[in-house]
Amino acid sequence: HVGERPYRCSKCEKTFSHSATLLKHQRIHTGERPFKCPDCEKSYNDASTLRRHQRSHTKAKPYKCPSCGECF
Repeated sequence: HVGERPYRCSKCEKTFSHSATLLKHQRIHTGERPFKCPDCEKSYNDASTLRRHQRSHTKAKPYKCPSCGECF
């Protein structure tokens, strides 16, 4: 059903619509950071943040402005 948020954090009572989102949120409370950068000692609580960080090692600029063509 639209708008339902049946997954509740036991630490702060915040609610979520998906169990995976709750799991990711709970890492804030536990301090768990299972996504480790293979190039340095940094770690993150979710894979997307790790991927964004890894671009700092390659200097990759994956986005291109459709108006001017500049990459960033």
